[in-house]
This record gives sequence, C-alpha cells and structure tokens, in this order.
Amino acid sequence: MKFQGMTIGVPKEIMQGERRVSSTPDTVKKMVGEGAVVLVEKGAGEGAFFADAAYREAGATIVDDVQDIFAKADVILKVKEPQFNTKVNRHEAEMVRDGQYLITFLHPAAPANHEAMKQLAATGVIGITLDGIPRISRAQSMDALTSMSTVAGYKGVLMAANRLAKFMPMVGTAVGMIKPANVLVIGTGVAGLQAVATAKRLGAVVTAVDIRPDAREQSKSLGAKDIDVGVPAEVAIGEGGYAQRLSEEWLNKEREALKPLVKAADIIILSALIPGKLAPILITEEMVASMAPGSSIVDISVDQGGNCELTEAGAVVEKHGVTIDGTKNIPGMMPTSSTWMFANNIYELLSFLARDGKIVLDRNDPIVEGTLTTIDKQIVHRGAREAMGL
Repeated sequence: MKFQGMTIGVPKEIMQGERRVSSTPDTVKKMVGEGAVVLVEKGAGEGAFFADAAYREAGATIVDDVQDIFAKADVILKVKEPQFNTKVNRHEAEMVRDGQYLITFLHPAAPANHEAMKQLAATGVIGITLDGIPRISRAQSMDALTSMSTVAGYKGVLMAANRLAKFMPMVGTAVGMIKPANVLVIGTGVAGLQAVATAKRLGAVVTAVDIRPDAREQSKSLGAKDIDVGVPAEVAIGEGGYAQRLSEEWLNKEREALKPLVKAADIIILSALIPGKLAPILITEEMVASMAPGSSIVDISVDQGGNCELTEAGAVVEKHGVTIDGTKNIPGMMPTSSTWMFANNIYELLSFLARDGKIVLDRNDPIVEGTLTTIDKQIVHRGAREAMGL
C-alpha cells in the first residue's frame, strides 16, 4: 500500500485567526486505508467544524501534546509556515527534525519567512512548499494555491466592502442617486478573477489590471473594464502563462499607468504574484496618499511580500486615511470550504510523492522542482535563494 509504515502528523494550526486544518476525516480515512498511521493533535479540526470523534472514526490517533506528533511523524502536514507555539513555548521550526518531511505553505521567498527557512535548512528538514505547485494539467488536483486564491479573492472583497464608508452598488434614495463604488483589481489570476466577479455581484464599478493579455480578456468577460498598462506580452508572460518579473524600468512604467486608477479607486484588491518569488511593489506610499480618505486596500499578495509599499504582514493599518489590510490568512476566515479544498490538495500531493511507504523525490519532475524548498541542510528553492541573495 502507498503509505504502508508511514506516520503522518497533523498539528493544530497556531497562527492567530487560522481555523483551517491540513486534513479532514475523509482524507485521514484515505491515508489510513492505504497503510498510514495518522496522528492528529487534539482539537486540530475544531475551527473548521471537524470534531476529534470524526477523526477517531476515520482511524486517526488523537494526540494531546503536539511535541509528540513532531517527534514521531515521518511527514508533517500543515497549512501555514512554522510559527511560535506559545502552548509549548517552542517554535515549530525547532520541533521538526533531520530527515522529516514538512509539507505546507512555506512562502519561502517572503522576507518575513527567511529566518525560518534558514532554521529549517539547518535542522535538516525536507521542506515542500505548496505555493510552488506548477500550473500543469497533472498537478491541478494538488494546486492548493489556486484553491486558496479562490477563497481569498472572494473574501477579500467582502472584507474591503465591510470597511468602506459608502455603498458598493448604485443606490437610489429620496434625496438623489448615490454612485456605485469604484473597485480596482490588480492582478487577475484566480484570486483576482474571483475578486472581480464578487465586486460585480455587489454592484461596484470594476476596473481590472493585468500585464498579461489573456488575463485581461478573462476579467473583461466578467464585466470589468480592463486596462492595458503598456507592458509588451513578451516581457509580461513567463513560464506556464504566469506573470514574469519585470525590470525596474517596466515596473516604473506600470506604476505611472496605475496612478490615476489608484487615485479614483474606493477599494483596491492586490493579487499580482510571480510564482515562487517576491511579489512586485506596484502601489507606492505616494499613490496611497492620493486616494480618498476612507478608501480600502486588501493586499492578498502579502504572503509573498505584498504589492503595496505600506502593507504590514499580518496587520490592518491606516495610512493617509486609507485602510491597508495585510491579513495573512484570509482563506482561514472561511475554514469549512477552504479546509475541504486544501485537505484534498495536500492529500493528492502526498499521494503523488509516496511510493511503498516512502516519499520519493524525482528532482527532475517539475512538481518536485517547484515545491522542494530545503533538503540536505540547504535552501534549494530558486525564488527563495533569489530573494535572499544566495
């Protein structure tokens, strides 16, 4: 059997506000059915409304002390990058061990995670990051980034709308017509397209920007006004149809084209990402200052550094009268839907990697090449190495 003799650990997520869990009773049942011993921390699924009893029924062993899970598991499945666990007064990066596999969203290129990446490498853990799954047909079922982006795009608009001091749709009143809000979506990948669709459903006037012609066309099909910022397709499009990192010259040209759009926006949703690399800064402090007081920015790209110069990871701040939301776990705010998708994505990846009770890494395979972050006490992830100057 695929997981015969393998011990798989499922800790409770400890990031503030994080309610997701890496495995559901359904995926635990599949892993146990294929020979795995699955250790689930007590209460791990409560935030997503999966009870310990359901995990027991699926064949998991419920463990009180998370340190026992890290000590015994061959593979640790998590949702978010390692955090400091106040319950046991230890960082999760200290609890992993040499030769252990850690599969989660590591976001290794993000500056906030560089020290943790160094610590993981020094420990000898084999880190596999879910944000590196390539967008190829055979990896679709493993693509947790796409799944979570769907949630983030939807929820991000609701968060911004909730803070906005005006109506989203056009509203007729006895004293006159109130104009609809202007929503600007920058980056129309999966998250951006979901943001466009949600903002349109709420009645806003939506403008979408992406440097890729196909992405602009998709946003247009959802009812957005699409804006070409003048970056040539051969410069804009990278491997797999993703956006490519621009030179500083082209970034400056894009920022200039964005200035009037930013000034006119009531809400900005930022989701411009380059796979495995630091997100480009597209909104400067000067541009934020040009916005009307009471406006709102939600920076969905924060896990990879953020698209706004003023975004603070994990915090909601007000600068120049504009609210800038750097919430790092937006999908965790919709735990039932996001956990269902995530747990199936991570199961499919683990199932792909496992052979006869062991994980086998073919480093020539694009899935392994894109996700492998630390091995042999080295940081091997290309985006992380580039961001860290290695």
